[in-house]
Amino acid sequence: MVAATIRTVFAQPTADAVRTQLDTVADLLGRQFPKVRDMLLEAKEDLTAFADFPHQHWKKIQSTNPLERLNREITRRTDVVQVFPNPPAVLRLATAVLAELHDEWIAFPRRYLSDESMDALCPDDTTVLPATSDD
Repeated sequence: MVAATIRTVFAQPTADAVRTQLDTVADLLGRQFPKVRDMLLEAKEDLTAFADFPHQHWKKIQSTNPLERLNREITRRTDVVQVFPNPPAVLRLATAVLAELHDEWIAFPRRYLSDESMDALCPDDTTVLPATSDD
């Protein structure tokens, strides 16, 4: 019930509605779970940070799926090796996985966020204005 109530925060259509819903949910849950209320209000800025981005980005930046996928791949590879001689060996393996993923993204470019939505977030400000003289 608590998780379902908290999920309503992320289902709101606007940034203002997201923040208002978080306050509402915190107050609602705070009656029975005061610690949950305190935690939600303390983390409000972090929990609602996604709302500062264009709406079409929300679903992707709310999710930790890409990070979880990367962690699963590192775990899978460490399970194959099973025993490492020292901590730097584990670090080398994790670094190799990250380098491989980086090379894959360069070789097969895929956009996690579309160019159009990124342009809305970061418009190209390279327009050069004509110089003026102060004669």
